[in-house]
Amino acid sequence: MSEIRIAVTGAAGRMGRELVRVISATSGCVLSGGTEPAGSPHVGADLGTLAGLPALGLSVTSDPLELLARSDAVIDFTIPAATVEIAGLAANARIVHVIGTTGLNDSDEAAIKAAARHATVIKAGNMSLGVNLLTAITRRIAQALDADFDIEIVEMHHRQKVDAPSGTALMLGQAAAEGRGIDLKANSVKSREGHTGPRRRGDIGFATLRGGTVVGDHTVIFAGEGERIEITHRAGDRSIFARGAVKAALWGQGKGPGLFNMSDVLGL
Repeated sequence: MSEIRIAVTGAAGRMGRELVRVISATSGCVLSGGTEPAGSPHVGADLGTLAGLPALGLSVTSDPLELLARSDAVIDFTIPAATVEIAGLAANARIVHVIGTTGLNDSDEAAIKAAARHATVIKAGNMSLGVNLLTAITRRIAQALDADFDIEIVEMHHRQKVDAPSGTALMLGQAAAEGRGIDLKANSVKSREGHTGPRRRGDIGFATLRGGTVVGDHTVIFAGEGERIEITHRAGDRSIFARGAVKAALWGQGKGPGLFNMSDVLGL
């Protein structure tokens, strides 16, 4: 079997460079190229040099259409507008689209869902094995405990992160809501200020912290009368997300159209 050709969007960013390193070190796949927006100072740069590797002979391009035409998969940790564009191009090319972008709105989600009618799309708020295990455990605990246990999700990321709550926190909140059999949007509290009154029974609360260079910390708290359960995942290295994304790109080969997540990839 020939090696799977994987493209990387936003190749000069922190996650893009990490993906270049992980793809280069993973058997069964090969880097096909990477993109940056037109006008970026990194267009034309060697992808290996950008990632701190020996030169790979592959230059950053601003033309995703040409790159995706010669790729089997694309991994995308960028911004919502760019992800929606790539979703359409990947669907037309019938290649696997792995999405780690967060901050997507309802319109973005609808566009991605439409693209998944034509190609394999694997989307997750977090690509790490540990976080996806945490998600499965959160769903199970929420199912086992009734609303006498209040659910709070606390997350912390580096000072440069622009969306809140994090995609991972929302993924954990969705798992908790599914376990409880409730709608997350109707039962979530994402900010508290001033005289809020007592906590409403059954709500799922979110708390957001930002600072330093924290890669990503997430804690789910189940607080009951006289007892509290806390489950936590701390990410110390972005490579865990890159490795999960590459695993997803390889898993998606031959799956056919559809919208999948990391629970599907990991068989959880």
